[in-house]
Amino acid sequence: MTDNRYPDFGVLLVDDEPSYLRSLSIALERAGITHLQRCEDPRRVMEILAREPIGLVTLDLTMPHLSGEALLARIVEEHPDVGVIVISGMNQVETAVDCIKNGAFDYFVKTDEQRRLIEGIKRAIRLQELKLENQALRQRFLDDTLEHPEAFAPIITADKGMRAVFQYLESVAPSRQPLLICGESGVGKELVARAVHRLSGRPGPLVSVNVAGLDDNVFADTLFGHQRGAFTGADQARAGMIEQAAEGTLFLDEIGDLSLASQVKLLRLLQEGEYYPLGSDRPKRLNARIVVATHRDLHAKQQAGDFRKDLYYRLRTHQVLIPPLRRRKPDLPLLLDHFLAEAAEELGKAVPSYPPELPVLLANYDFPGNIRELRAMAFDAMSLHRSRMLSMEAFKRAIEQGGGQAPAAEARERPVFAPDAPLPTLHEVADLLVGEAMRRAEGNQSLAARLLGISQPALSKRLKRRRQGDGDPL
Repeated sequence: MTDNRYPDFGVLLVDDEPSYLRSLSIALERAGITHLQRCEDPRRVMEILAREPIGLVTLDLTMPHLSGEALLARIVEEHPDVGVIVISGMNQVETAVDCIKNGAFDYFVKTDEQRRLIEGIKRAIRLQELKLENQALRQRFLDDTLEHPEAFAPIITADKGMRAVFQYLESVAPSRQPLLICGESGVGKELVARAVHRLSGRPGPLVSVNVAGLDDNVFADTLFGHQRGAFTGADQARAGMIEQAAEGTLFLDEIGDLSLASQVKLLRLLQEGEYYPLGSDRPKRLNARIVVATHRDLHAKQQAGDFRKDLYYRLRTHQVLIPPLRRRKPDLPLLLDHFLAEAAEELGKAVPSYPPELPVLLANYDFPGNIRELRAMAFDAMSLHRSRMLSMEAFKRAIEQGGGQAPAAEARERPVFAPDAPLPTLHEVADLLVGEAMRRAEGNQSLAARLLGISQPALSKRLKRRRQGDGDPL
């Protein structure tokens, strides 16, 4: 059975006043902090810390038998990973400074506004979560292990960069903080979101919403739901996607296309942890983990004023970038085999063999549509397949239609000549270009000629001249 208390570690409330412990517990539970333990006797604190997975302690300073200052010193010395928030009945600046110097995370006075104290405890919990996630991530990188490789089984890859992404996702999956998944269209961001949901162990469902093109009213109704009579045509109440994703994960795709008005609503949801269905004046708690994805450059959008800076920083508490397929060329044969087998099963055909030149052809294409584009190519080729050997014509046609060019910004940034070296001669450039084309085509003249944009006879003639020592340019 999954334990759905928040946070994953316990929060120990220490105070010799039972009434104060009771009121603080109620306030914290209303704020969604439910993994609580209470202790009225400071002499039992160290025993509890040794026995229970406590991550944060709120500590009263003035208590019988053992003072808060002495207890703080023992906690810092024996349990340095446990955060401590001091709550005192006296507003003494010198005492507060001493507590912070001695290792306390924060200091509050009991007469302070309770909302300020709750926000301070929330802040301490978030920092503890980040610290634990960083420790887990560091250990995974050192061990180079995946604890739950089965969660990533639908993602076909042998790329080391993707393995590092998986290790990071294992560390942050249990967190309740938002996760931002970035990457070009077609790289498999939704598959990553599904993996994160499986790893989180959350008992609720994964609910996916593509927010691109939703105006503000539709966005609010989709996420928050509405009460009966909230607007014309609202004949009955409807639960929003947030409620449908309760105890699970809400995946918001194409978040970079969200309107500014809707961004305000999403920011308030993340900050307050509650929302109002349309037509209702009673708030509901957010009980789902928020995962968002975009192919947009959110940093550039927020600098241009098209995306709120506060929402951007709230969303990128955890962030992962999925590399494009052109940077995962070793994955091409794996993906090709997978998609051909998938297409063959769907079309009721036997899985064909393919020419050894096909992976070489694909490796020299930039795949602007990424994995989605490769899948479409494989299915198109299988639909036309008749003989035992798969034809390359469908792939060649798709590559010609795609243009085979890298994204313009990336092509502009790619250095061609070293700025501090002399330019090569035209003869030298021609020889270097032919040599590189033959290397990329793995010696196949037909593919090399296609890469150079010339006919195969012209390339053959050029190669013959090179062998004879003639350096005429192409």
